[in-house]
Amino acid sequence: MSKRHSAKYKIDRRLGENIWGRPKSPVNKREYGPGQHGQRRKGKLSDFGQQLRAKQKLKGHYGDISEKQFYKIYQEASRMRGDTSEQLIGLLESRLDAIVYRAKFVPTIFASRQFINHGHINVNGRRVNIGSYRCKVGDVIEIREKSKQLAIVLEATGLAERDVPDYLDVDHSKLVAKYVRVPGLGDVPFAVQMEPNLVIEFYSR
Repeated sequence: MSKRHSAKYKIDRRLGENIWGRPKSPVNKREYGPGQHGQRRKGKLSDFGQQLRAKQKLKGHYGDISEKQFYKIYQEASRMRGDTSEQLIGLLESRLDAIVYRAKFVPTIFASRQFINHGHINVNGRRVNIGSYRCKVGDVIEIREKSKQLAIVLEATGLAERDVPDYLDVDHSKLVAKYVRVPGLGDVPFAVQMEPNLVIEFYSR
């Protein structure tokens, strides 16, 4: 098992939820946590515990972003006008690795980051190899010509387990996606309930 798969499944087990909705998630068989104490009955979480869990779940969903990077995104969201929790989701979904994953060009968010790092993605005709690159509305994201027949791409575009959200305009025959608009919480096809409002409370303490 690769490090990438190991990390992905570890996040699922730790949180006790299948946060990407993957059919192979171990949580589908074992809802308790990993380790010898994983099956102990869980007590009721405190307010702080609920906020921490919400942060871990959201951070984990986007490929376990580093705490420093995640906090910077929160700070940026808090400076923007409007609902901070909605702005937080909008900023996270504007990341290039999130868009490549949502467009079903790759099977997982972890694969998305690696795929971008290896130079397989163009944004507006120019190669971008940074997963955290912030896309703007109207940007065109495409798989480079020489990478379109990679097995990982063919596997992902054929996946039936998730749909492409309507804030992306995707043509799988050409492997091109356009970022149509910044989404809110209700637009994002999360497999489990996300609570960005609790993440805001966590950082506002």
